[in-house]
Amino acid sequence: MSQIQLKFYEPTHHDELVNYTLPKYQINFTALPAQTFERLKARTDNNAKPITILLDDKPIGFFVLDYGEDKYDLTPNENSLLLRSLSINPAFQGNSYGKIAMNLVDDFVKIYYPTIDELVLAVNFKNTSAYQLYIKVGYTDDGSQREWNNGMQHLLRKKLK
Repeated sequence: MSQIQLKFYEPTHHDELVNYTLPKYQINFTALPAQTFERLKARTDNNAKPITILLDDKPIGFFVLDYGEDKYDLTPNENSLLLRSLSINPAFQGNSYGKIAMNLVDDFVKIYYPTIDELVLAVNFKNTSAYQLYIKVGYTDDGSQREWNNGMQHLLRKKLK
């Protein structure tokens, strides 16, 4: 049986992650790993950590856990992390791997960020599949929203137990 794992990004994951692209409708809602790596290089802090989603040790997806200042656009909580730039290689979409990975985030955060008690993220109103995914894995929508580059976004949060 196949196994999904989360690991901090390693250089050996690079080629698998930068060599996939997303369908046009998804590119409007998230950054590709290659774009995200460029943004991370440009940052002067070390507060954003890329996380690889592995299927049987093969990189199939990616997201970032960010404890920098951007999280304060979504929450006043100092003990929060911003989850951003989630993507799954289209060749592996439709198999619930994204849902499995998002269910693993809580334990990953508890291990590597023990003081964190809340996860936050923003999802575009038009990205209904991502919105539904986040709700299914325990994020809540209290109606908070913001205008962003590609339209209105729901601001979602998840309290960690």
